[in-house]
Amino acid sequence: MCGFLTEFSFKGDLSNPDHFEVLLALSKHRGPDNTQIETGHNYRLGFNRLAIIDLSELGNQPMWSPSKRYHVVFNGEVYNYKTLQEQYQLHNLSSTSDTEVLVHLLDILGVHETLKVLNGMFALTVMDAQTQIIYLARDFAGIKSLFYGINDKGLVAASQFNQVFRHNWFKAQLELRPNVIKDYFGFGYMQAPNTIYENIYQVQPGTCICIDSLGELQQFSFCQFPDKINDHCEDNIESTVEQQLHDAVNRQLVSDVPLASFLSGGIDSPLITAIAKTHKPDIEGFTLSVDDQRLDEGFQASRYAEQLGMVHKVHRVTETNILNEVDHHFKYLSEPLGDFSSIPSYVITKAASKGHTVMLSGDGGDELFFGYPRMLDVIKKRCWFKVPFGIRKPLVRFSNKLGLTRTWAPYHYKTLDEFIQAKHTYIFKTDLDALFNNDIAFSEPIQLLYRFDSKRHSKALLAQLRYNEFYGHLQRVLKKVDLMSMANSMEVRVPFLDKEVIKVAFQYLPKSFKAKKDLKRLLKTMMGNYFDATTINKDKQGFTVPLSDWLHQSLKQDVEQLVFNTPLYGASCLNEEAIKDYVKRFYNKTHDNDWGVWHVYAWQKWAKVQGLV
Repeated sequence: MCGFLTEFSFKGDLSNPDHFEVLLALSKHRGPDNTQIETGHNYRLGFNRLAIIDLSELGNQPMWSPSKRYHVVFNGEVYNYKTLQEQYQLHNLSSTSDTEVLVHLLDILGVHETLKVLNGMFALTVMDAQTQIIYLARDFAGIKSLFYGINDKGLVAASQFNQVFRHNWFKAQLELRPNVIKDYFGFGYMQAPNTIYENIYQVQPGTCICIDSLGELQQFSFCQFPDKINDHCEDNIESTVEQQLHDAVNRQLVSDVPLASFLSGGIDSPLITAIAKTHKPDIEGFTLSVDDQRLDEGFQASRYAEQLGMVHKVHRVTETNILNEVDHHFKYLSEPLGDFSSIPSYVITKAASKGHTVMLSGDGGDELFFGYPRMLDVIKKRCWFKVPFGIRKPLVRFSNKLGLTRTWAPYHYKTLDEFIQAKHTYIFKTDLDALFNNDIAFSEPIQLLYRFDSKRHSKALLAQLRYNEFYGHLQRVLKKVDLMSMANSMEVRVPFLDKEVIKVAFQYLPKSFKAKKDLKRLLKTMMGNYFDATTINKDKQGFTVPLSDWLHQSLKQDVEQLVFNTPLYGASCLNEEAIKDYVKRFYNKTHDNDWGVWHVYAWQKWAKVQGLV
């Protein structure tokens, strides 16, 4: 796991080398083990390495392919590199690194075909010295971020957003995009391919961007997962899913540095940990324990660890310990992110990094295997949205009055799209609209993501909901995990998002999805192969903090300083008075939307740390 920075000039003039070094240093925490910069006649590659596989200098980057045609910087891991090494008979390797396998494959297969055979998490830049085309590619699940800016001067690509917008080719002409800012305030992150600035973008998951020396851009998809139904019976697919998980975990246990597994009190990471224990008996579990009984997972995680007979390290922290890290963790949010669970994520990876460089996590289980109650709620209420809105409203009111139903969603939301979108936004629509000076819509990628057909039957809709969670909400989760783990020079691997696991997961639909017990039922059943039924915690547990209490107490002074006494970043499109009023009403207890206030606070905090206000 590493960080890189790339320049590709359309006019032959690269930036000042000192400026490039300063920008590359912004990602030094992502790769503290080695820094290397190499320059061609119209491009420059910079790399900060976190050594995981082959710790010698032979694994350093940038790295040339044997033919000297391809020059590569690569952030991430190729988990099937040993299989590919055997398949393509790569016997003349000088290292044991996956990067060397990658550059050999480029010579053999070319860029397009190489990307198709990779199984891993990655963001990479490939400079083709022969054709003078540069390629930017991002893994199929979006685990690793990849930003790029393009204008008449050239292309800048990097692991971090701030490495692009601070570059001399862009920083003097930053132009905000109001609809993407609205995406952030609503959803808490920037949906690829957008960023909040014109001419600066994100590579989408499973996509490769190609730019030639004249600045002509093309893109192609090398791996996308469907939103269409492919119905398989639970009885036939459970063993397949479990076998693919075993294979994925086994691939992801390869490391030349200490590796352990996060162990929560829920379902996903305990399942991954249990599987890992069968392949690596000495693997350790790691849990963050807090002094708030409402949020603590230490006791339940310890029960899991005891059943597995594994070494279990519980890192106990107080609320004061966590609060002391709030300011520090913002220094590593190189892009605007409104997910407040970034704080405990930062704290646990910081603690785990003292003994380990690689950790396994359970991220992706909820999105792939239907773990969110909001999905169940949509299925239960979908039929209401088949009724014309004018007829539906009085029907809902009458049905509620008789006690036959207890729902107001079909009364307030005209379409199924609006209803599902509202479940993912953290500021109520009327409040969110008021925060902007003009009538601003969400960006087109967000609108497309939340386009649903209410006439679909329930299983087809369920398949589409999974697609939405995978390419929507999960992207915010992955950003948070990547930013906070790399802040502590730690690599987090995600077995649920192994390519082969995702493929089989997208073929699965539960036979029944009507009640709470159906949420993530396949994974709960699988847990029974490793834990006693009485031990398994079947209630979903989030990784969170007492946000409302913090905003009203410990963080209140900082919130008020940033909102009321600091220039508002983006004031040209944001309604400053409405934003101040929104926060005032929270403290006056006119509304209790702590998530919304956090989005405002995190926006201003990010802008301040980046020197924008």
